[in-house]
Amino acid sequence: MKHQLAEFELGDFALQCGALLPDAKIVYKTFGSLNDRRDNAVVYPTWFNGQHTDNEWLIGEEMALDPSRYFIVVPNMFGNGLSTSPSNRPDLVIGSGYPLVTVYDNVVAQHRLLTEKLGVSEIALATGWSMGAQQAYHWGALYPDLVKRLMPFCGSARTAEHNRVFLDGVKAVLSLGMAVDERSERSLRAAGRVYAGWAFSQSFYRQNLWSTLGFSSVEEFIAAFWDGFFVKKDRLDLLGMIDTWQNADISNNEIYKGDLTFALRSIKAKTVVMPSRTDLYFTADDSRLEVPHLTDGRLKEIDSVWGHAAGVGLNRDDSLFINVALRDLLACEV
Repeated sequence: MKHQLAEFELGDFALQCGALLPDAKIVYKTFGSLNDRRDNAVVYPTWFNGQHTDNEWLIGEEMALDPSRYFIVVPNMFGNGLSTSPSNRPDLVIGSGYPLVTVYDNVVAQHRLLTEKLGVSEIALATGWSMGAQQAYHWGALYPDLVKRLMPFCGSARTAEHNRVFLDGVKAVLSLGMAVDERSERSLRAAGRVYAGWAFSQSFYRQNLWSTLGFSSVEEFIAAFWDGFFVKKDRLDLLGMIDTWQNADISNNEIYKGDLTFALRSIKAKTVVMPSRTDLYFTADDSRLEVPHLTDGRLKEIDSVWGHAAGVGLNRDDSLFINVALRDLLACEV
């Protein structure tokens, strides 16, 4: 599988909030090659906490995202520790604060990467999970003539109020003791504990499905899977990405001026919106409210008890369902 890890230097990048990210960069990975027509690109952004390697479960020659057919670009989000982030640019941190970087900012920067650096003239598909889905939605709304197909899974066009409340809880835990220890292991482990009750559904725990991941008890699952995952992260990176997540809204820009319905109707891509039936914060109900406003969109629900984690490649049945949906969408004429 042909692939390449590289950096794209953005220079001084102006943010929506009015601040500047000097010498900003995107770290990205590509799979496959751009064809002569430059129209076989797939943009597949990363998610909260995630990096490009975390997306690779859905890429391969036996998969819908086949590098022998498509030029797949996985850009790392600002704040994830690879692209410009508090952890690798401490000069941009003032006290415990960092400039607000929105999903809009991420996608505008990614657009420069794909068009200026990589020479893409058309995007066959924008897709992603969770915050990656929010970025995919932004691609469809901000560049409707460029994106031909769109499949956000386990994500939304605008962060719902209930989702923001959940994130406030994670933010509060991560902010405890900030002035004392910027990399407090205790607060990172606590954030993992908070997350453990939200990323998987009640039925996941009721059915002891953590055992299918190789754990012998709930406590072992939480301690090894969640504590272990969060404790490796930088607290300021996580807080910055939570701000990005909480402010995600495809209509919050000068094009749509806060009109979400207008923004959804402006998406021209053939779209499949895929919520998980049991997702506790990117709920299927929110997707059901969005889809009727899409010009060419339909809802395809993941009938899973794995909650939000249905879209991250942990469960074979859910992964197969997503892969088949991607293959079907890519097969559609546009």
